[in-house]
Amino acid sequence: MNSIGDACKPLKDEYDACFNTWFSEQFLKGRTNDSMCEPLFRVYQDCVKKVMKEQNIEIQEVEKDLLGTNSERKVPPKKS
Repeated sequence: MNSIGDACKPLKDEYDACFNTWFSEQFLKGRTNDSMCEPLFRVYQDCVKKVMKEQNIEIQEVEKDLLGTNSERKVPPKKS
């Protein structure tokens, strides 16, 4: 999956590579401490939040749980 912004793509790629290494070399062997990629995740997350703000996307809108609710089937209002 692509990142929300082109500026964040290299950060996402770096985090994804770290995650894949952690998953295959740690998690699948029973070691569940996932802190090795946390610094990369935080930098990527900050980039995504910045792009969201620039594109006027509210974080609360992204975090809403809509599955299985009446809102799931509603078309979102158009923003001007």
